[in-house]
Amino acid sequence: MSEYVRFQHGKPPFDQNTFFGRLRHFLDVIDPSTLFVTEKRLQESLELLDCFKQGTLPPGATDAQLWQAQKIKQAIIHPDTGEKIPMPFRMSGFIPFGTPVVVGLLLPHQTLASTIFWQCLNQSHNACVNYCNRNASKPAPVSKFLEGYLGAVTSAVSIAVGLNVLVRRARRLGPTTRLLVQRFIPFPAVAAANVCNVVLMRHSELSEGISVLDDSGNVVGTSKVAARHALLETALTRAVLPVPILILPPIIMSVLERFVSGDGGSFSPVRLQASSPAAKAETRPARPQPGVPRRLRPGPAARHQPLPTDVPDRCESAGAGDRRGDRLQGGDVQ
Repeated sequence: MSEYVRFQHGKPPFDQNTFFGRLRHFLDVIDPSTLFVTEKRLQESLELLDCFKQGTLPPGATDAQLWQAQKIKQAIIHPDTGEKIPMPFRMSGFIPFGTPVVVGLLLPHQTLASTIFWQCLNQSHNACVNYCNRNASKPAPVSKFLEGYLGAVTSAVSIAVGLNVLVRRARRLGPTTRLLVQRFIPFPAVAAANVCNVVLMRHSELSEGISVLDDSGNVVGTSKVAARHALLETALTRAVLPVPILILPPIIMSVLERFVSGDGGSFSPVRLQASSPAAKAETRPARPQPGVPRRLRPGPAARHQPLPTDVPDRCESAGAGDRRGDRLQGGDVQ
């Protein structure tokens, strides 16, 4: 663990002035391994950090242990309330608990009930994550969170259901194109819901302004212009964030379907058809034979050809003719 620098309480272990430093920091924040930390390990981490604050570190304590203890504390304990955050609503639990919801949003051939269910579940999960990780140093009324939640659910369900109805009624769209378009419907619904949530939660900042800080972190005043820029950038970020999980998977699936089906000109789903080797041999066209005219080349064999019913009569008549010929030849010899 020599990669860690000297421990500084409350600060990330990686350089936040570089992209890779910020990337590694956020990978630490969403690390799912912290979900499996036991209560005993959590208490040991809290005690180690308390000893560091008091200047009574036990012998042998390293910077790596201190960084790991801080990582565990920040993943489980709310920084303002000091209470444990429920596991599904931690930042480290956003991926394992949010992935099934994303899969549900991207399921094809959804009914009206399933569309409403998955959109409501997604917005409910987002609302719980936002509330459990809220800034509790400046308490906000619960009614504001409910207002943002109801607005997000209403906008998400309305857009998802409305677009699904429009796509199904579009007569010019074929079945394959309709399925492809329906795969992208969750993105505008989720993006619009995220923007609506931000606007409803922070619209008061437009009239009151937000605090402006100097380089030392001191408050120098409030600004409505800064509030407008902050609200616009936050809304834009919330609209772009769902792109990797709601836009890329449908595109990848469509490309894979084209690749597997071997048809580069359409996005139709892959259809597998089982057939026996005998059927394949019967339907395989005959190879051209060199030196033989096309009109004399044998064609494909006919299948299920009924046997002629007059085979016995032909055999009997042929046998009778042979006997008559033998008698005539015998008479000539005589």
